[in-house]
Amino acid sequence: MSAIAEYLESLQTRSVAVIGMGVSNMPLIRMLLRDGLKVTVCDKVPRARVEQQAAELESLGGKLQLGPDYLAKIHKFDLIFRTPGLSPNTPELKKAAEKGCRITSEMELFFQLCPCKIIGVTGSDGKTTTTTLISEFLKEAGYNVYLGGNIGRPLLPDVAGMTPEDVAVVELSSFQLMSMERSPNVAVFTNLSPNHLDYHHTMEEYTAAKMNIFLHQGPEDRAVFNYDNDITRSLSKKAPGTVVYFSRQTPLEEKGAYLGPNYPDGQAIWLSNRQGHRLVLPLADIRLPGVHNIENYMAAIAAVDGIVPDKCVRAVAQRFTGVEHRIELVRELDGVKYYNDSIGTSPTRTMACLDSFEQKLILIAGGYDKGVPFTQLGAEIVHKVKTLILCGATAPAIRAAVENAPDYMEQTPVIIELDDFSAAVEAARNAAQPGDIVVLSPACAAFDQFKNFMERGKVFKDLVCAL
Repeated sequence: MSAIAEYLESLQTRSVAVIGMGVSNMPLIRMLLRDGLKVTVCDKVPRARVEQQAAELESLGGKLQLGPDYLAKIHKFDLIFRTPGLSPNTPELKKAAEKGCRITSEMELFFQLCPCKIIGVTGSDGKTTTTTLISEFLKEAGYNVYLGGNIGRPLLPDVAGMTPEDVAVVELSSFQLMSMERSPNVAVFTNLSPNHLDYHHTMEEYTAAKMNIFLHQGPEDRAVFNYDNDITRSLSKKAPGTVVYFSRQTPLEEKGAYLGPNYPDGQAIWLSNRQGHRLVLPLADIRLPGVHNIENYMAAIAAVDGIVPDKCVRAVAQRFTGVEHRIELVRELDGVKYYNDSIGTSPTRTMACLDSFEQKLILIAGGYDKGVPFTQLGAEIVHKVKTLILCGATAPAIRAAVENAPDYMEQTPVIIELDDFSAAVEAARNAAQPGDIVVLSPACAAFDQFKNFMERGKVFKDLVCAL
């Protein structure tokens, strides 16, 4: 009997609640119900909004607890699967834990049952691109790879078909990591800056959640840290496994990836280890724009050192053009290029996007308020944006950060504030001249107007393509 079959067998006499009917939980719910378990699905959305899903789950034998009181009886279940969007510190969950309920999650169960090596990636920025690069490197080297997690695909349903020779590459958010008691075999920590403070409330809680990606490793495991980020460099001292760094600013004498010369000209990513130093990837081979993507390549290269041949890294770099919604060229119209960077859900992401271009941009920004300050972003916008178009709940806060920046002068940049997203795209077109670049990089989450950043990016692309 496989590990997952044994686990499901152990639940036959237990009552199970699954909180959340989102993307990460639906495959889990279906799996539990098809195995004949007693499952109640709890979600705060009213039934009218999820009628199709509700009918499907009821047809499989599931019970539903929907609406504002969805957590009212949660303490009566033996086992609770928490959705990543619900903090373990929620009073109802804390009460359930005090009464002896076992609380877990789809990702925690995956780590418990996965039979193969796991490479996990977290950080405030760069997670998805780094995760995707690692996956592409491994596939180029001939591995059977399972890519998922916070990147949008739950992996638990794949566990039964996995073998010890496979590799799972998993993007991990702070929401997923907050209650994790296992760490991946290879942990990558891209960077850390204030983010999701609407959920975590303090930077200390946010940092503590992220640290779970490496805290439960063994001495034979590897943890990759950003040497240039003061926080991650400091946290690396707490890693129980082998520490490897990557740095765009400092040549690393010991284990790590760093920038060095590529004679006769240019630069390259080098790796240092016990065998010495070797050139892995000329920067000229990288097709992704922006210095932040050089860092993503470094992190990914450090993660697969000794697992993937360097020639496979170079082959991927020469063809890989990026992940959707990440500085994605949508079209060129009347000499104006339009880029979709809807993944820019934090100020640091948007600042990295602005750094990727050599000219001043027309920027569309604003969205859901996560409680993150915009002071640094405001100063960056003053230097790198010619027209700022704001739309969303955070528009006033971003405007204030720009106007209070030390170098701000009236109308530099021009600031346009609108209520409607489609009007913002139209305003960008009206402001643009041939040779200009228009970028959607909101510096905020999308939840004020959209389900997620993917939907926001798709709507932006549809609007641009309709111009």
